[in-house]
Amino acid sequence: MAENFDVVIIGGGPGGYVAAVRAAQLGLAAALVEREHLGGICLNWGCIPTKALLKSAEMHHLLHRLDEYGFAADNIRFDLTKIIARSRAVATQLKNGVGFLMRKNKVKVFDGEGHVDAPGRVTVTKNGVRVADLAAKHIVLATGARARTLPGLVPDGKLVWSYKEAMVPDTMPASLLVIGSGAIGIEFASFYRDLGAKVTVVEVLDRILPVEDEEISALARKAFEADGMTIHTGATVKSLERGANKLTATVEIGGKLEKIVAERAILAVGIVGNVENIGLEAVGVKVEKWHVVVDKWLRTDAPGIYAIGDLVGPPWLAHKAMHEAVVCIDRIAGHEAHPLNASRVPGCTYSRPQVASLGLTEKAARDKGLEIRIGRFPFRGNGKAIALGEKDGLVKTVFDAKTGELIGAHMIGAEVTELIQGFTIARTLEATELELMGTVFPHPTLSEMMHEAVLDAYGRVLHI
Repeated sequence: MAENFDVVIIGGGPGGYVAAVRAAQLGLAAALVEREHLGGICLNWGCIPTKALLKSAEMHHLLHRLDEYGFAADNIRFDLTKIIARSRAVATQLKNGVGFLMRKNKVKVFDGEGHVDAPGRVTVTKNGVRVADLAAKHIVLATGARARTLPGLVPDGKLVWSYKEAMVPDTMPASLLVIGSGAIGIEFASFYRDLGAKVTVVEVLDRILPVEDEEISALARKAFEADGMTIHTGATVKSLERGANKLTATVEIGGKLEKIVAERAILAVGIVGNVENIGLEAVGVKVEKWHVVVDKWLRTDAPGIYAIGDLVGPPWLAHKAMHEAVVCIDRIAGHEAHPLNASRVPGCTYSRPQVASLGLTEKAARDKGLEIRIGRFPFRGNGKAIALGEKDGLVKTVFDAKTGELIGAHMIGAEVTELIQGFTIARTLEATELELMGTVFPHPTLSEMMHEAVLDAYGRVLHI
C-alpha cells in the first residue's frame, strides 16, 4: 500500500527542503525523498563549504598584510588538512540542521531515489531495492544539477578535478589550471591563488565572469592579474595530456596553440540538470537543453507535477531555488503568490575581490534601447573602505532615465556580496532615484557607496 501525502518532493537541496518546510507551515502533509544528503550539493559540496575555504584563504592573505595594520608575525603557515576539516565540519553542522528542520516540521524523509511512475505516484528505491511507494496529488521535482563535462576534459579525480575534489585536495598543488571563469571557477582560482598556487584561468569567451557587467568584469580581471593570476580569454582547451603527477593542456589562444603545464586542473564549465532516471518521459514532462520546462508557477506539462531550482535552469542559485520553492508551495496550497522575477535575483561571487550584481548590465540596458543614467562610486572615496584597508573596488548603478527606476546594480570589492541586498530590496519595492537619494545611509559604512553611486547617476555625488 502506498503512503499518502499532500505533496511529495524529490530532492533535498535548498529548493527541496524549503518546499517541505513551507508545505508543513501551511498544514500540508509532506514527504521528502533524498538519495544522498540533506542540503544537496549547495550545502554539502557547494555554497557553504566553499565559503569556509574562502574565509581561510582570506585569513592567509590578511596575515601577509599585517604590517599595514601595525602588527608583525614570523613563520606564517597554514595546515591544509585543518582548513579542509573546518570546511567539512561547517557543512556537516548545517546538514544536521536541515535534518532537525525536517523533524521539527514533521516532514517524513525517505532515504533513496525517487521515481515518478505516474501522476501522483512515486517509487523510492535504495541500491536498486524498492523501499517505499508514495502517493500525492502534488509532486515537486527538485533534483538539482551536476557539473557539465566536455569531451576529453572529463574529471578523473586525480589530475583533473570536479568541484568535489577541488574542495578536499590531498595536497596543495604548486600550479593549477582552471577551465571556465564563471563564479565557481573564479572562486576556486581565488582560493588556490591566495594559498600560494600558481593559477592559470582559461575562458572560451572574451572576458571572465561573462554574466557580469563588462566594466566590473574588466576590473575583476585587473585585480586577479595584479595578484599574480594568469588569465586567457577567447581561449579553448583543445586537449589534456595527463602524466604521472602533472598535466599538459594544449590551448588555442588568439589562433595560436600554446602549452600550459600544471599539477592539477579544475573543470568549471557550467552545469546540467539531473533529469535522468526520475520518470519524466513516462509522465510527459518536457525537457529542453537538460532542464525541465515549467511555466511561471513552476508547473510542468504533466498535471500535478512541478519543478524548481537548478533543474529548471538559470539563474543557478540556491536563493532562487528557495524562492521558487515558496512560490510553488504557496500556489499549491491556494495562497497568494507572485511569480519569480529573475531581474530581482542577485548574483554573488565570493572571490577576492568579491563581485555582486542585480538586474540589467549597462550593455544589456542599452541593447534593449533604454535611455539610461549610470552612477559610479569607487571604494577609494569611502572612509570605511580606507579604514579597513580595502580601497579597491567600485559600486555602479543603472537607472531608467525616463522613469527613475533602478534597473541594475553592479559591485566589486570587499563585502559587496552583503551590500547587494540593499539594492535588491530597492528593486523589489520598485524604488526610484528620489527615494534612494532621500534614504539616510549610516556613516561610516561601506553602504554609503551605494548612496553615492545613486547620487552620481544624477550629478549629485558628494565625496569624489
